[in-house]
Amino acid sequence: MANVTLASNLANDTRRFGRVALVHEWLVTYAGSEKVVEQILQLFPQADLYSVVDFFPESQRRVLGGRHATTSFIQHLPRARKSFRTYLPLMPLAIEQFDLSSYDLVISSSHAVAKGVLTGPNQVHVSYVHSPIRYAWDLQHQYLCEAGLQRGMKSWIVRALLHYMRIWDQRTAHGVDAFVANSAFVGRRIRKAYGSEATVVYPPVDVERFELGEQHEEFYLIASRMVPYKRIPLIVEAFAAMPARRLVVIGDGADFARVKACATPNVTLLGYQPDEVLVDYMQRARAFVVAAEEDFGISVVEAQACGTPVIALGRGGSREIVVDSPDPERGTGLFFSEQSVESIVDAVERFERQPPLKAEVCRRNAMRFTEERFKQEFLNVVERAMDADKVHADTPPLVRRWHSA
Repeated sequence: MANVTLASNLANDTRRFGRVALVHEWLVTYAGSEKVVEQILQLFPQADLYSVVDFFPESQRRVLGGRHATTSFIQHLPRARKSFRTYLPLMPLAIEQFDLSSYDLVISSSHAVAKGVLTGPNQVHVSYVHSPIRYAWDLQHQYLCEAGLQRGMKSWIVRALLHYMRIWDQRTAHGVDAFVANSAFVGRRIRKAYGSEATVVYPPVDVERFELGEQHEEFYLIASRMVPYKRIPLIVEAFAAMPARRLVVIGDGADFARVKACATPNVTLLGYQPDEVLVDYMQRARAFVVAAEEDFGISVVEAQACGTPVIALGRGGSREIVVDSPDPERGTGLFFSEQSVESIVDAVERFERQPPLKAEVCRRNAMRFTEERFKQEFLNVVERAMDADKVHADTPPLVRRWHSA
């Protein structure tokens, strides 16, 4: 029944929602937030696409329906293709220059500035928030530490910039009619940063492309971008303390040299691998290990779709995916409490002592996060926002003031 309703909504997109604009921060790679953009564009095939910069690989542009985004002036600044993030101080100005006044519905896909587009009282703005700007809000001090910016003039310049970003970010929250969070964890961040409630709609995961692997081998797996907050070196250090247990690491990035420096003979570094290799290792791994405080955790769902248990930090979005239970009919993994070598070692030892978790239970758990479920739930939020706006517009001003009082 849901699929029939969804097909009907898609067929009547233009008539029901008017002109639609979709605004995304930047289009440079096909990752988690771009998968959300892909699904929203399938829901609203007539939508026009806007982005601060668009350097999306032409070989993958089919996921955007072949679209090229309308871009900002940052697209044409020196070294923008490789260093667009250095223009972050200009992005609030850039995003405000998009003229969206002719659209009835504006959807923003935001993890930095996209939600700051300017909209009027006769427009509905629905913002899917992957996270408020993490390095400007609760993770500012962690970001400064990782960047070596705790002291000195450069540190104070960056702190002043982040202060300005927080003021702008909070002010622009008033232009959003409905917030959508990609997890309850991010929903709490939205409430802290913006003082607004958000509806949780988990991101879409293409679970159908993963086949159930029921023959698990004696190795643990990490597959991730090697950036500081992922804490890949920490996991490698933990397995260095467990020489009898094998770890396979897939991925590359800024932290690769640190990971390589602490790797021991029981740790295999494969670097970047194509999708089919990654899936093969996910299907065969004894468990998938995550030490990051994730906003959601798409790779965690993908591992579960392969029938693989997950050992994860018990904070952030992973808590909403993994079921930590010794009951083999419910459990899909377990949590550790701290980002420390000792805590990871303890979790692996507990995992090996407990009865084996069932691959089919892990797979069933992952089916909560399908693309069709995302489309239907997100569409429900948009419809409610449009209906609420219509009721508000049809209510006489004196009645509105009385209700507000």
